[in-house]
Amino acid sequence: MENQLLNQFNNVIRVQWAFKQIELPYEPLIPKQLFELAYHTTNSVSMRNIFIKQSTSENKEGSQTIFYSNTKKFTFIEALDEKLQITKYFPERTTGDKLITEIKPKLEKRKQIFFKKENELKSQILKTILVERKIDQCANYVMLKEINRKIYFTIGDARESAAVVPIFMEAEGSSLVQLALNKWMTNVQTLDQEKQFPDNLVPGLLKNLMQIKKWVLNLIDTKLDK
Repeated sequence: MENQLLNQFNNVIRVQWAFKQIELPYEPLIPKQLFELAYHTTNSVSMRNIFIKQSTSENKEGSQTIFYSNTKKFTFIEALDEKLQITKYFPERTTGDKLITEIKPKLEKRKQIFFKKENELKSQILKTILVERKIDQCANYVMLKEINRKIYFTIGDARESAAVVPIFMEAEGSSLVQLALNKWMTNVQTLDQEKQFPDNLVPGLLKNLMQIKKWVLNLIDTKLDK
């Protein structure tokens, strides 16, 4: 289905809207690590991810993602050659100050804390952020009313990505998250896989996905900030 928000961002927002911008050097992390930390730090339950492109290499630039908030603001994260760049576009009579006053200091702090963590914990945190991204991708597909096959496989990706991460599976509430994902996989599997996701199921699945997202965000915050 056509992603009208993404088209609007590419054709209008980036050209015409006011913006605020920050840049952070990768060191002492590698591009993939800082990109993932930025993804999580920028994200919230009220944010919708409308686009993501992952670099094929952990050590190279190229990754991009775009968030759309319930306040009608767009946030563009891009891994450039020597640094990570985050740009917040905002409509008239609003500002992008939160990027400067909240996101930048929090991300700078998390960068240093993350660097000092054990490699195994680093790996598990990044894998949990992958689950976060899969949940976001699924929610975007549901809102776009994509075909059932795409939604089914994205729910499956989220479930399987979570199943191999100890800090996820051992956390309180993880069994309920897995049960909810299993339930929706079963429900979607019964639908015609090449047809659009039905309108009557959109509210229920989105509600569950946002509950799961809130839980995942809190889990990652706990592991990142201590």
